[in-house]
Amino acid sequence: MSEPTSRPLWQWSATDIARATHAGEITASEVTEAILARMDAVNPALNAVVESLAEEARAEAAALDASDAPKGPLHGVPVTIKVNVDQKGHATTNGVAALKDLIAPDDAPVVRNLKAAGALIIGRTNTPEFSFRADTDTPLHGRTYNPWGRHLSAGGSSGGAGSAVMAGIGPLAHGNDIGGSLRFPASANGAVTVKPGLGRVPAWNPSQTAERGLLAQSMSVQGLLARSAKDLHLSMPALIAPDARDPFHVPLPWRGAPPVPPIKVAVTRDDFGFGLHPEVATAIDKAASALSDAGYDVTEVEPPLAFETGEEGYRTLLGEVKALMGPDIAAYGSKTVNAIFDAYFELFPPYEGPDLLRAMAKRSHYARAWSLFLQDYPLVLTPFLLKPFFHAGRDAEGLDGARDALGQAHWSFIMNFTGLPAGNLPTHIADLPEGPQPIGVQIAGQRWREDLIVDAMRAIEERIPPVCTTLWERMG
Repeated sequence: MSEPTSRPLWQWSATDIARATHAGEITASEVTEAILARMDAVNPALNAVVESLAEEARAEAAALDASDAPKGPLHGVPVTIKVNVDQKGHATTNGVAALKDLIAPDDAPVVRNLKAAGALIIGRTNTPEFSFRADTDTPLHGRTYNPWGRHLSAGGSSGGAGSAVMAGIGPLAHGNDIGGSLRFPASANGAVTVKPGLGRVPAWNPSQTAERGLLAQSMSVQGLLARSAKDLHLSMPALIAPDARDPFHVPLPWRGAPPVPPIKVAVTRDDFGFGLHPEVATAIDKAASALSDAGYDVTEVEPPLAFETGEEGYRTLLGEVKALMGPDIAAYGSKTVNAIFDAYFELFPPYEGPDLLRAMAKRSHYARAWSLFLQDYPLVLTPFLLKPFFHAGRDAEGLDGARDALGQAHWSFIMNFTGLPAGNLPTHIADLPEGPQPIGVQIAGQRWREDLIVDAMRAIEERIPPVCTTLWERMG
């Protein structure tokens, strides 16, 4: 067996698990028992998984082991599902107490695709109320903690997924992202992710009673958190399989046309006047150096309309949220989440009425400017957050807290508003007064070229040691 697989099974990558199950070296049941034992050991202190599916996973693993041939590329690979996505027979709570009995009548496309690929769903992970915070805490499911320690938020809204995957509760974790909900937890916990672009992954919840707003449809995407980019190359092709229930899904293959080397990478350190923390600057330096060493053509150059795209994008999204979700947030949300939304609305005044329609229309203006830029620079290396991750509950500490947690995240919002793919990965562990934490970068790319982003992240991680080993040593 390879070097990585000399470690306990719960530490194996999805790639190593899939290779071994396909070769008959291990069984799906062996993998499942190892991951469930890890979940039992660490989840009580983390509250990442809020619904264990241990018995269902055991039964499905036994069925896989009894099959004549591997079911798919993820045969026997454990995965978790976020509680805001439908899984037949389970509650799609979205972190809201009023939805605790909303039982899904069928699987969402992402769940169906993972199962079809042979993945084993071992549990459902936590999300904040309405999946609309950069931190994960809810009156229904409680707080999710970061495995690096309680000096750090686990991020949001896929905080349960980020905490679980880095703690060893499965090598893959489903999450989604409308303003940063895959990338915030990746940054907080040290995970690796790629936020797919518009139309890449089919999405729909069979339990929903009304269609989502147009911006929610075009900005929210389904994805995965992992511990390595190689696991994204393994798993994302299964995730993007077509599903007719999403009529706007784009059925393109995972791999696009091979680019002509060297691939040009634009590097930006723009902090929009907020200030760039030295540790984040170091992360940019490390990633740029690794890409250059790997043969990429790395150049310092500023993308167009960056601050404006992020600012306008979030004001537009919040305009739709206020109009369509506002009554439900007021009626069913906690005092805490209502206060947080009040702060959001002050930081990013929502567009309303005709102004909202004009802002939605102008989305094409920003997407076009970025599309033209990406013709010359297919990849863009950016900060994600401008400083190290914040402590738990920071977004609930008034206007200053919301500004710290979300008000400087323009590099995140840009990618959702324009529908572009963007990946996050850690470059190093910072030894800060509050405690150690991973620091990383974002790599954005051309529409429907998530594969190029993951290639670039793979090149970086081949030159920079993974942070999960250090985390597991710290956890004991």
